[in-house]
Amino acid sequence: MVDARRSTRAFVLICILSFLNTDGCIVDITYLESAIEKGAVCLDGSPPAYHLSPGFGSGVNNWLVHMEGGGWCNNVTTCLDRKDTRLGSSNKMEKQFNFSAILSNNRSFNPDLYNWNRVLIRYCDGSSFTGDVERVDPATDLHYRGARIWLAIMEDLLAKGLKNANNALLSGCSAGGLASILHCDRFRAFLPKDAKVKCLSDAGYFINVKDITGKEHIKAFYDDVVKTHGSVRSLPSSCISHLGPGMIGNIWIPDTADPNGTWNNCKFDIRHCSSIQLQIFQDFRIKFLNVLSLVGNSSSKGIFINSCYNHCQTENQELWFGADSPVLDNITIAKAVGNWFYDRSSFHKIDCPYPCDTSCHHGVF
Repeated sequence: MVDARRSTRAFVLICILSFLNTDGCIVDITYLESAIEKGAVCLDGSPPAYHLSPGFGSGVNNWLVHMEGGGWCNNVTTCLDRKDTRLGSSNKMEKQFNFSAILSNNRSFNPDLYNWNRVLIRYCDGSSFTGDVERVDPATDLHYRGARIWLAIMEDLLAKGLKNANNALLSGCSAGGLASILHCDRFRAFLPKDAKVKCLSDAGYFINVKDITGKEHIKAFYDDVVKTHGSVRSLPSSCISHLGPGMIGNIWIPDTADPNGTWNNCKFDIRHCSSIQLQIFQDFRIKFLNVLSLVGNSSSKGIFINSCYNHCQTENQELWFGADSPVLDNITIAKAVGNWFYDRSSFHKIDCPYPCDTSCHHGVF
């Protein structure tokens, strides 16, 4: 057994040293062993996990809960492919995680959230935390329990102080960004009525469009995700009533739509796209913005859409907040999120088409 007091001291020491010398903090993993008896487990049956860096000073009663991304598995084969990786087993996860960008405890790199309680929920269920199938097939030993994972971790965090939050932000990247949308109302319901609670989706707003070949391949893909994981009960009723349970997202250039890899160089680095491919991107941009317009521009809703070729900008310090980070109207993503959360000013900014934005850092994937 490990002396909890000794572990806490070591954890704090690491954070202090990190605060002085880097942009973030090294945080140990927490395995939620007690969740196993509730059936809240990863694909392989291992316990769910998260990393928690305690708040301090004025942020001691404020909470950021950030959900890791990593795509989805839509059938037994693709879920088995994930089962023995960090996306399907907590046994395969890193024991420590560097909290930077939106998770940083350094005010110089995360001005509005640095001293909050900051949580990273690890992703190991393949369903954006929506699955709930009781039966486990002994032939595969796959557990589809994403919704139970989310609930078990929420209950654990509530007991550790989340229930007393003054301010709380549920966020996520990619599949985690989709999860922040799907679980936003439930998250709000857990917290005090007078608490300020908002949800942030980073690269998690997936629209329903046909792929580059004109086929609706991804519609069937998401329908399979929902059926495989038993996700219907976890999806907001408003989504299901309008779209059907399989319509929770989209991927535009799946491998099945490009079997010869014609788009690979372009997908991995936008600077290698042909003029024709760039025009197709611009057409997609228009479709995306048309769909986004249906959300409305209420001051309670914030939008930061730049034309930078990156996936998940809240988790990268260079993109989140730095001397040369991407900006819209000279405002970084971190400051835009802070202004929106604290109601200092509304933020609805949409960039001009690529490649107009000279503040961008384009990724190579």
